[in-house]
Amino acid sequence: MKGHYGRIPTKLLLTQVKRFHSWRFDTCSTFSGLHCASFFGIVEIVAGLIEAGCYDINEEDFSGCTPLSWAGRNGHEEVMKILLERGEVNPDKADKRGRTPLSYAAANCGNEGAMKMLLGREEINPDRPDIDGKTPLSHAALGGQEGVVKILLEREDVNPGKPDNSGQTPLSYAARNGHEGVVEILLERKEVGADEPGNDGQTPLSYAAWNGHEGVVKTLLGRREVSADRPDNDGQTPLLYAAWSGYEGVVRILLRREEVNADKPDKFGRTPLSYAAWDGHERVVRMLLGWGEVNADKPDNYGQTPLSYAAWNGHGAVVRTLLGWGEVNADKPDNDGRTPLSYAVWNGHEGVVRILLSREEVNADKPDKFGRTPLYFASERGHKRVVALLQSRKAVAPGTI
Repeated sequence: MKGHYGRIPTKLLLTQVKRFHSWRFDTCSTFSGLHCASFFGIVEIVAGLIEAGCYDINEEDFSGCTPLSWAGRNGHEEVMKILLERGEVNPDKADKRGRTPLSYAAANCGNEGAMKMLLGREEINPDRPDIDGKTPLSHAALGGQEGVVKILLEREDVNPGKPDNSGQTPLSYAARNGHEGVVEILLERKEVGADEPGNDGQTPLSYAAWNGHEGVVKTLLGRREVSADRPDNDGQTPLLYAAWSGYEGVVRILLRREEVNADKPDKFGRTPLSYAAWDGHERVVRMLLGWGEVNADKPDNYGQTPLSYAAWNGHGAVVRTLLGWGEVNADKPDNDGRTPLSYAVWNGHEGVVRILLSREEVNADKPDKFGRTPLYFASERGHKRVVALLQSRKAVAPGTI
């Protein structure tokens, strides 16, 4: 009977299971019919298999999941009820990743009835971390499950500010994914640190700014204890992350804060303007340049300027914007003697090369500290059209490679 119920449904539906699970497996022998029926929430089959006594109700599949874990993960409340009515079921059994049925239910299904059903069992630890240190509350916050978050916070044995192995809290996860409602719920708890950094020094505000969540940024900045300019372990601030990612709205919000230094470099010496230029965010570049305290030509620890980074990545619009700013040196070398033109040539950005060559102050034949000229790089990299452009400048010796 086990073969009849276990093998046939599994082979027919295994491809569907793979879509919802990241574990790799080559055989369905450990994924039983009960696992399969629980995964899909087929109440009649689950009830029939249990009644027939064909399976160990706590049996683990290829990933260590029990039938209850699959039912909880997919929010199949009726299947969960059937399984939980069996005295031998272990409702808090963890899989290979340390995830329990409660952890999965909190993260994925948003089924408040399923959560209450599990939390009604004395054996359940509602604050049990997985192997990454994430609790059910962290998973619920990450998934934006407001109802589930409220249910978990009703428990005295749930720590709303508990960090995982990386130092990230439920608030960090909610902020990172832009779940404004969950952020507001968590901030009501005095145990929650609104400006608590993770192991890398990033705060909830940093995560929200990095991902462009304006609503969350405003909510966090409304808290007195939140520092709008707090750097992480690499010296990178919320403004730097927002500029790097090109989120104009967040950049604007942060620039309006008195305590924010718009030109603050990280440990590499790179400013928000450098990162915005690097990724080609022209509107953010303009916004930062319009802020009086920003040095448009500020070199980093390697001597590279915002113009160098824009040229390197072929962002012609940003190059034009920066060159239109009076204080930018179009031919400024870095610590290795390489100029913006050299970097544009290296990557074959013909449009940027044309823009730079149109500037009288740009020396098209300027060598770096190793004696390599832009023409050398163009020839070595096989950029024939760029070679022609460079040779069109009278200052360039045609045979110079």
